[in-house]
Amino acid sequence: MSATPPPGASGAPAVASPVVELRPLRGLPEVTAGADLAALLLAALAADGLRLAPGDCLVVSSKVVSKALGLTWAGDRADAVAAHMVRVVAERDGSGGPTRVVESVAGPVMAAAGVDASNTGPSGAVLLLPEDPDGEARALRAALLAAAGLGPEAAVGVVLSDTAGRPWRAGQTDFALGAAGMAVLDDLRGGVDADGRALAVTARAVADEVAAAADLVKGKAEGVPAALVRGLPATWFADGSGGDGPADGEGAQALVRTGPGDWFARGPVEALRAVLGVEPGSAASEEVGLRSVAPEALGVQVGRVVALALRAVEDGSADVALEAGPGAAELTLAAPDDYDLGRLVVRCEVAAASEDLVVEVVARGAGTVTLRLT
Repeated sequence: MSATPPPGASGAPAVASPVVELRPLRGLPEVTAGADLAALLLAALAADGLRLAPGDCLVVSSKVVSKALGLTWAGDRADAVAAHMVRVVAERDGSGGPTRVVESVAGPVMAAAGVDASNTGPSGAVLLLPEDPDGEARALRAALLAAAGLGPEAAVGVVLSDTAGRPWRAGQTDFALGAAGMAVLDDLRGGVDADGRALAVTARAVADEVAAAADLVKGKAEGVPAALVRGLPATWFADGSGGDGPADGEGAQALVRTGPGDWFARGPVEALRAVLGVEPGSAASEEVGLRSVAPEALGVQVGRVVALALRAVEDGSADVALEAGPGAAELTLAAPDDYDLGRLVVRCEVAAASEDLVVEVVARGAGTVTLRLT
């Protein structure tokens, strides 16, 4: 029996994996509106005995970019969210009022449109995301290269990072809000894996991976808003053509799924409520009431079911009597004809599904139906 040859012993030589170095940029002062952020970042590098060099990527918190741009909002935070979102994806009521996951003007789908109240300086005003994160990344990259004496073709990347949660995963992680000078996707489709099998769907979100890796050495609690990432593959950077390399004209916006590719344009609760004519984020949604992030009494949930089911029903054309106990509630529905009664039953079933309640028909009478909700 012969031993399995080590990688590279036969066939094409093995390609070594890159060794990536992460260096926090400490000592940055509090960034204020109008600050020369490129100069501050280069000074922080120099204080640690470092210089910006080809092959480097600077990951910079979008928060300090917003501060330098003066993107503050002194009014109500909810108004700031409403002004900087495209649509509401999901919403819940919490101890501090409604929390909404939205498609932000900046591009990504995230909680509260990225409006941030932490580490915002002495004013207490909330910070807004740049409306064109990729454009700000390009501008910062150009300023860094010019100040460092490097040409526009230099293999240097800039990633503007922000923090968000993810569906189906607990906790938050950093992602690329904006990017310039480097690829954001490493598209492996059309290639083969280590076993020679065709890769049909693999496309690594490398800009997000770089942002998350950099967050290991920076962060809100530590007050370190930027990090140097050194040792990334050369093919991810500018190609020498004088542009922004493989990411030219694309940037992190290419990582945002919209249109037919977005399988989750609404949360499941919001999709059910929208079927009944109550769009998320609308005045009607608040009138009906929002589900809470905390456990609720059954009577509260059933109250929303009734309000939602009757939302588009003409006054006087239906009647609902509610009896709520500790573990179940009964709704007796009445309508002038079978069609209207059937329609009301279906609306109650859909509304109950939006509260994760089970519906059972327990009685039928002349012009009435009784449902049990548990």
